[in-house]
Amino acid sequence: MLPPPCRYMPWPETGFSPNIMIDGAAKNNTVLTLSHWPKSGTPENLKRDTSTEIVFEYLMQPGQHLDVGIVTGDHFDEDATLGIFTLLEPEFALAHRDLIVGAAHCGDFATYEDRQAARIAFTIAALANPANSPLDAEIFEQDYDDMCGDLFREVLPRLRPIIEHTDAYHELWGLEDRFLARSEKALADGTLSIEEHDNVNLAVVSVSDDLRTGTTRDLTLRCNLPYHPMAVHNATRCNRVLSIHKNRYTFSYRYESWVQYMSAPPPQRVDLHPLAKTLSGYEPDGAEWVFDGVEAIFPTMTLKGPLDGQSTIPNHDFVQHLREYLASNEGAWDPYDRPGDKPGALALPH
Repeated sequence: MLPPPCRYMPWPETGFSPNIMIDGAAKNNTVLTLSHWPKSGTPENLKRDTSTEIVFEYLMQPGQHLDVGIVTGDHFDEDATLGIFTLLEPEFALAHRDLIVGAAHCGDFATYEDRQAARIAFTIAALANPANSPLDAEIFEQDYDDMCGDLFREVLPRLRPIIEHTDAYHELWGLEDRFLARSEKALADGTLSIEEHDNVNLAVVSVSDDLRTGTTRDLTLRCNLPYHPMAVHNATRCNRVLSIHKNRYTFSYRYESWVQYMSAPPPQRVDLHPLAKTLSGYEPDGAEWVFDGVEAIFPTMTLKGPLDGQSTIPNHDFVQHLREYLASNEGAWDPYDRPGDKPGALALPH
């Protein structure tokens, strides 16, 4: 038995209407949150790794169904889009469950098992990228909430053909797919290598060449990575990643440690502000190591200042500083719902 039919409505327009929130934080009159976000208050028996999987679990448990006609989301990304779509078109979604769940994992965690699922995620991301989206450019000139509402309205009706005929959308997913292929080839031939330090859940990724020639992937752009993260994330389960390109270092925590990741909870994020201060002391005046904070969705620690990102700290010494710090400090970010928590207490907007 499937839940009553829903329709999508942008969250600012929900007003006093009861609504189901997908992949976000509860708003006024949200009666059910289906989200892996921090402290989301999602029912414990529905929790899964992605919000899309949580929606599928909701579909499969009739005792959880609510007679609520509005589904909404407070940010646009692949997982939110696919989760909302699954509730809007449950029969179709159930028939394509593996692809849809796989695409949600690609979008949020930059991992994939099925290349078609990755290409579905790439297509959704490309539609939302103003640099190469075929959608009306005016969509991207609005404030964030209005832009998200219009993106959902445009993309949700396109998901059926994107899922059924992914190859037809090569113009949208091809650029990023080639970037992923280059990165996987580099991993295979040793141009890109990974050294794992399991005691601190750290992967040290060394790459001799910048493999980018343009990409639609927000995570790649945001973290300034010289390789496609899917190639690395598919090759290591370490949640803490140090990327080394010559003497350019970028440390990042993977997204799995920001959300309530249920299948294999990663170690908590360690606050790196004190380490950044220590590292800054080894650099020339004006060069400063900066950490975004454990609460950031994709936090990085990078070098700012006059060195164009190039550190004076030798590779071996940098890795040693990082390993010792991670080993000797406690976690400082707990996204999981605990007794007494207020739903959405830690949820931050994308």
